[in-house]
Amino acid sequence: MPIEFKSLEKNSTFSEVADRDWRNWRWQMRKSLRSLEDYSSCFTLSEQEEMAFSADSNFQIQTTPYYASLAEDHPDDPIRKIFTPNAKELSYQYQQMLDPLGEQKNRPARRIIHRYPDRALFLVTDYCSVYCRYCTRKHFTGGEAVFPKVDEYEEALAYIKKTTKIREVILSGGDPLTLSNSKLEKVLSDLRKIPHVELIRIGSRMPTVNPFRIDQELVDLFKKHKPVYLMTHFNHPKELTKEASEALELVVDHGTPVFNQLVLLNGVNNHEAIIRALSRRLLYLRVKPYYMFQCDPSEGTDHLRTSIEDSLKIQNALWGKVSGLMMPNYSIDIPGGGGKTSISPNHLKGVDGNRHLFEGFDGVASEYVSPDAGDILGVRGVEEFVEMEGMPAVCC
Repeated sequence: MPIEFKSLEKNSTFSEVADRDWRNWRWQMRKSLRSLEDYSSCFTLSEQEEMAFSADSNFQIQTTPYYASLAEDHPDDPIRKIFTPNAKELSYQYQQMLDPLGEQKNRPARRIIHRYPDRALFLVTDYCSVYCRYCTRKHFTGGEAVFPKVDEYEEALAYIKKTTKIREVILSGGDPLTLSNSKLEKVLSDLRKIPHVELIRIGSRMPTVNPFRIDQELVDLFKKHKPVYLMTHFNHPKELTKEASEALELVVDHGTPVFNQLVLLNGVNNHEAIIRALSRRLLYLRVKPYYMFQCDPSEGTDHLRTSIEDSLKIQNALWGKVSGLMMPNYSIDIPGGGGKTSISPNHLKGVDGNRHLFEGFDGVASEYVSPDAGDILGVRGVEEFVEMEGMPAVCC
């Protein structure tokens, strides 16, 4: 049975807005909700939400009219929790860090984060159309540097050019798709002039919060500079409206692969039925559910974070019961810059010599007998690929 995606119903505050304006992504940016007055015009704010607007916080408050229209007028609405500030952000209970991923110590240039050998992040903007309350990069986003200054931009390109082990550049920020097509054209074309840069990734929440940004000119731009991969950020099935689905299909139809990264959030999506419904809908649109992240302990997120045990229950409930294509990789970014680590159900129940006992998700148990170490052979011709990939010979 085909999955149907419903058109978004505008919040009553915007009911009289002409369609030509509503579907203009720049109008959505200009008319974003930013103040207590803006939010109060759309929602009956709770006391804790109202308090958050007068609190001493450096993190920006903003959402598009489109994304605001996804939320119901109830403080426990899952979408509303994502973009509406709450006084709970000011309390400290478990763990909070300004820079939970240790990015500052991995910044060889002002606009570059280089944590993994073969790939680097290029922070092309610090601006977002929606400031998600669980943002992991609060130390960087929300300033006024919409596009890098000339010296910062040239410094970043110079670093990528001289660091030949970088095969992949991830455009991040902020949200790269808040930039104009002309700015994106410059970045993509400059990166394509660097011989060792093979892949370009673009991380964006715009298909979720402002899908009208995805138009013919943009997808043609992606295709021109292929291979480009679009990394989306949908957290809940409600976010997959007809407008969002059309945007995603336009990207895929023009040859750009799309992967989704979700963050598990307390009271938002921490239930197996929600993750399953989201994954089914994404895959139907030819978007691969890629990562299911444990929420990073950034400042003000204690109330939004799930426990690892709760998250594992979700993964265990889905394991083996949904297609591998639908199953996102449950991962945690080790605080302080330790990188990603994946967590999956442990089906290995015991080892006896070269006999490994496993039990499947449905209780079926059996053993796998490994060949003896002396029977493991080297691979002929591997030296060519060791040299090609720039790997140390010891690996083989």
